Amino acid sequence: MAKIVVIDDDPWICALLKHVLEGSGHVVTEAHDGAAGTELLRRNRADLVITDIRMPGQDGWETILALRRDFPDVKIIAMSGGLDNETGFNLKLGERLGAERIFTKPVESKKLLTAISQLLGGHQSS
Repeated sequence: MAKIVVIDDDPWICALLKHVLEGSGHVVTEAHDGAAGTELLRRNRADLVITDIRMPGQDGWETILALRRDFPDVKIIAMSGGLDNETGFNLKLGERLGAERIFTKPVESKKLLTAISQLLGGHQSS
């Protein structure tokens, strides 16, 4: 079981990810923008963060930079959707800023859960 923070401005995406992740035994908290997600992590440490890239306010790029600065050991998965060229650019930049995995929305549940398992291995909270 891992503690996971989901950061996405789309409540439907948050609900879907929460359903999938909790169904696999993880503890999930959610935030709807990068600043709220970063603050949530300050209050309740997590093993992994899943963040959208395109969000109003503090976007995913700024969020990844803040997480890398303040929580260098947290694992990060970045996701984005939209136009193909823009999505590819957004995700590649997210990876260069410190995301360990990148996915285009919508991501298949199995691929996401496999990535989480690979990133966390035996380093999950109890």
